[in-house]
Amino acid sequence: MATMLEGRRQTQPRSSPSGRETSLWSSGFGMKLEAVTPFLGKYRPFVGRCCQTCTPKSWESLFHRSITDLGFCSVILVKEENTRFRGWLVRRLCYFLWSLEQHIPPCQDAPQKIVESIGVQNLLSGRVPGGAGEGQAPDLVKKEVQRILGHIQASPRPFLVRLFSWALLRFLNCLFLNVQLHKGQMKMVQKAAQAGSPLVLLSTHKTLLDGILLPFMLLSQGLGVLRVAWDSRACSPALRILLRKLGGLFLPPEANLSLDSSEGLLARAVVQAVIEQLLVSGQPLLIFLEEPPESPRPRLSALGQAWLGFVVQAVQVGIVPDALLVPVAVTYDLVPDALCDIYNASAPLGLWTGALAVLRSLWSHWGCSRRICSRVHLAQPFSLQEYIVSARSCWGGRQTLEQLLQPIVLGQCTAVPDTEKEQEWTPITGPLLALKEEDQLLVRRLSCHVLSASVGSAAVMSTAIMATLLLFKHQKLLGEFSWLTEEILLRGFDVGFSGQLRSLLKHSLSLLRAHVALLRIRQGDLLVVLRPGPGLTQLARLSAELLPVFLSEAVGACAVRGLLAGRVPPQGPWELQGILLMSQNELYRQILLLMHLLPQDLLLLKPCQSSYCYCQEVLDRLIQCGLLVAEETPGSRSACDTGRQRLSRKLLWKPSGDFTDSDSDDFEEAEGRYFRLSQQSHCPDFFLFLCRLLSPLLKAFAQAAAFLHQGQLPDTESGYTEQLFQFLQATAQEEGIFECADPKLAISAIWTFRDLGVLQQMPSPAGPRLHLSPTFASRENQQKLEQFIRQFICS
Repeated sequence: MATMLEGRRQTQPRSSPSGRETSLWSSGFGMKLEAVTPFLGKYRPFVGRCCQTCTPKSWESLFHRSITDLGFCSVILVKEENTRFRGWLVRRLCYFLWSLEQHIPPCQDAPQKIVESIGVQNLLSGRVPGGAGEGQAPDLVKKEVQRILGHIQASPRPFLVRLFSWALLRFLNCLFLNVQLHKGQMKMVQKAAQAGSPLVLLSTHKTLLDGILLPFMLLSQGLGVLRVAWDSRACSPALRILLRKLGGLFLPPEANLSLDSSEGLLARAVVQAVIEQLLVSGQPLLIFLEEPPESPRPRLSALGQAWLGFVVQAVQVGIVPDALLVPVAVTYDLVPDALCDIYNASAPLGLWTGALAVLRSLWSHWGCSRRICSRVHLAQPFSLQEYIVSARSCWGGRQTLEQLLQPIVLGQCTAVPDTEKEQEWTPITGPLLALKEEDQLLVRRLSCHVLSASVGSAAVMSTAIMATLLLFKHQKLLGEFSWLTEEILLRGFDVGFSGQLRSLLKHSLSLLRAHVALLRIRQGDLLVVLRPGPGLTQLARLSAELLPVFLSEAVGACAVRGLLAGRVPPQGPWELQGILLMSQNELYRQILLLMHLLPQDLLLLKPCQSSYCYCQEVLDRLIQCGLLVAEETPGSRSACDTGRQRLSRKLLWKPSGDFTDSDSDDFEEAEGRYFRLSQQSHCPDFFLFLCRLLSPLLKAFAQAAAFLHQGQLPDTESGYTEQLFQFLQATAQEEGIFECADPKLAISAIWTFRDLGVLQQMPSPAGPRLHLSPTFASRENQQKLEQFIRQFICS
């Protein structure tokens, strides 16, 4: 695996290959990257507009075209001009003076107001059946309330917040080249905060650093102390005490008890009162809707949904008239290894462990140029009240994956049911179970909607582009890097870098130097060689950050591959594949099959978008990028002939919430529409590029299907996951393809097979165990499942 980096920089050749490689790494990688100049003068789109279907009023009111031209700033760049003072001493103490000047609102008498809230008082007086006040002394119950409240929060200490901000500013400047923020996005959020409604930031979660970086950013922009909802399972008691004093919130363990438990009722009432008090006082709140990448849990966070449920309930009962939700995304060139190891540890993070991780990060970046870049994206705020009112009309009936796909996999039928897929991997916790069923559905779909918006608006970093080019064996990195960046910008996504192209490539390669080697083949040209081994899994994870950009085209390309799989040989020439005609209905069917197979955690389809609407979007994208061309069959009406269409019956306005059949009414008219693969010179390579984006997941699914007859079942979910992961690793060693040897892919395959009815979870005295279902106990049905998956894989 080798790619060429052409260059004109003259360096002194060395006698040995190892010495030559060391020289190449040490020369020229310390260039400062710009943070404002648009990449190569290309237009950078302003991403992150809210959903016009669910929140049309917010889409219009909280945005102005002028803010798109405000440019970028680095939030960790603090100079003399950022303070009120001037002079040579100020230039040396500007970090400390800046931290002293930050505005920290005074803390109100929150504990007393929480105890006096209606929900807590109802429990204390025994007016709620099963409440904690029944048969207990009021003083004992009040002490219990104070204990629970002490576990949840503490009043932020201004001196500690200022001291921590000063230390964090120095740490971030040692670790990062810059932390970019669009000034227009910040102005949009500041304008929303001035409207009077509280801000609730709903963020992705890449690393532990997110919960520290985002509060620092909002404090530096004058929005006060951000209250962060942390996971108590990931923090030791000593660390929880520190984070509470910095504004952190923790869900008490009693909140997850059963609905008829008096301790659970009291804990949930106290948490609800805390959230209501925060919203009334106007303090911004940060909730992570995504689990960290290294977590074995589903992508959509159950803890985040629980916190969001408290916010929704406060708005519904009228404690606050409205709340503004802000989707947030934080992206990094590369997460520091010391911070990644924190999540791999089984024990909660302690103060000493965190301090050692910080020291390791500083030591690894001390005296070298391998500092990373970061980008914080704030999407357009939208009204929670408006979403609650308008989103309920968009919900239709759904079926499980077993009902949708199993008959088709086994060859029992060919028609795809006209309904949506119901797939919920995130467990419902106690706080969410306490809500009504329709409110539970509201919170789950709102969280999916916001997470989709956050992921879709995240900037693509240079290391993700470089990892993709290296894995897919592109030959000329300079030209291909520029091409891929333009493709990203053309699709309405932004990139998190700027500056000279040659400097960007050297910066990316220096960060990925653990996985690549540089060799000089002739004067001015470098050969970039991938180091074989498990490190390729890390490159595959980085390249997966491009998947949201090309997801529609990748789904369409793999669907076309599945449609052509039974007609032409997989290794057949492109010209032969381009001869075959594909009807629009056949394409719709293949896209639907692949959509149902792919996990919802990957697709992150918005609940307001139907599957058939997404099918049309996929088909449109394939046509726009030039992979498909329309083919008019003899005797059929031209695709552009609209004069004879029956507009009165088919295309008149329909209710906005009718997503189940209004999108499929035109399927009969699609019978005469045919397409073929384009014969342009760039199409074969681009088609293969799109298919490879989904190949790690699909290959892991196919290998999981092949492993069914080898796996030792019954077993626990964690035990079978370890079995499958070891099989993926062994296969990777044999084939030399390590992209599939990822424990996250193994977990995703097992959960998908469980939804498909391949695996069944049965209770046992030792806990739930996985069994192979009787339907797939036969080797024949296992091979049918593997063939069904492999039809979408392009070799």
